[in-house]
Amino acid sequence: MLNSLNTLLGRHPERIKANVEIYTWQTCPYCIRAKMLLWWKGVKFTEYKIDGNEAARVKMAERANGRRSVPQIFINNQHIGGCDDLYQLDTQAQLDPLLSQSAV
Repeated sequence: MLNSLNTLLGRHPERIKANVEIYTWQTCPYCIRAKMLLWWKGVKFTEYKIDGNEAARVKMAERANGRRSVPQIFINNQHIGGCDDLYQLDTQAQLDPLLSQSAV
């Protein structure tokens, strides 16, 4: 039943092979929006909740080329950017191919 529903909705979680990581704050609306898109696509991601943790934020910024805003998203250790960047990739039909690539 769930597979039929996924197909009907155009979702293909079985195609997701990428390792996805996202740095978030629990109440950040952009973080929630980014996680909703990933959830909708069937992505199982690792979430790092860094609320108020400056050391974690510094580590995130090092990985994110100095960007300190949340969310910061990585696919197969490649920095994607924030929520708007994720949605832009999806709009340009570039997100699904990234998600279907296996982690190296």
